[in-house]
Amino acid sequence: MGLKRLASFERMVTPVIIRVLFWIGVVISILSGLGVVIGGIITAIDEGFVYFLVALVGGPVVIFLGILSVRIYAELLILAFRINETLTDIKVLLEKQA
Repeated sequence: MGLKRLASFERMVTPVIIRVLFWIGVVISILSGLGVVIGGIITAIDEGFVYFLVALVGGPVVIFLGILSVRIYAELLILAFRINETLTDIKVLLEKQA
């Protein structure tokens, strides 16, 4: 039954892929933020204390904004599929009434 629904495009696989890509984006955002912190600390050793402060503030900002932007993008993509599912449900209900 599941393979038949998948082959007839009754069930969408893209929302599952979008969720996986979301978690990949979260991991990349965290690694990027940690990279900013580590890079700032390494730069602060040679250049001064200001780079250390920028690293401590910039890293969490990169993590927060990265995760936020990935989440918003994923939600916008998922929204299109939710609209499709809702319209399909409405279509089925109208066909049952007719």
